[in-house]
Amino acid sequence: MLMAHPAVLRNLVQQYETLRALNAEEGSPQVRQRMDDVAYTLCVSTGTRDVDAALIAARHRLPGARVEDDSLVAN
Repeated sequence: MLMAHPAVLRNLVQQYETLRALNAEEGSPQVRQRMDDVAYTLCVSTGTRDVDAALIAARHRLPGARVEDDSLVAN
């Protein structure tokens, strides 16, 4: 499996978190669509099937991730 560069993963995580906050505030269809697009890209980039697992996997691959960070990943 191809691995996304940590800078790409960091950017995707930041975009998703920003869009999630915007969606909570305004909930527009455009924000929701962009959020879905970023979630899909995160899943593809991390080899996961849902956005929560993708966020965990992406954060785990970022520089500075601690060993105990992977305890959140279910097998």
